[in-house]
Amino acid sequence: MTANTPPLLIAGFFAALCLLCSSLALIDFRRGIIPDALNLAVGGIGLARAIVTGGAVAGVEATAEAIIVGLIFWLFRRLYFAARKIQGLGLGDVKFLAAATLWIGLPGIPVLILIAALSALIAVGGAQLAGQTLTRQTSLPFGPFLALGLLSAVAAQQWFGLS
Repeated sequence: MTANTPPLLIAGFFAALCLLCSSLALIDFRRGIIPDALNLAVGGIGLARAIVTGGAVAGVEATAEAIIVGLIFWLFRRLYFAARKIQGLGLGDVKFLAAATLWIGLPGIPVLILIAALSALIAVGGAQLAGQTLTRQTSLPFGPFLALGLLSAVAAQQWFGLS
């Protein structure tokens, strides 16, 4: 972030991201799908933020990183399907991770994944403690946890200086 970027503008970008992530989480939880329009909005606002805070070169770098992350997770998705014959990661999740990279860059992806995985494990543990039967075939929408991971990673980078 450049020194002359108004803090109110940064807060506005984050507020927009919060709204988009909330919508995404709710839709994925209810319908098991992350709409392309929401992924596009997350990515578009993330790209706009990268350009406003770092210039055109930062926008190009963020886009290249997003493409790399998208390809890595798409490949991971394909390999998992080849090994297990079931989809373990939805295509909407892959697109969301690519869009999220425009916000947090490559260094933020491990933080996002860690927070998403831990929060999903906590949710599954809570469901089992509440008496819900879960098997290896139980489907769990991962979008809400990815959204939480993204918001946490952005906040950690922005306000705590973690990269």
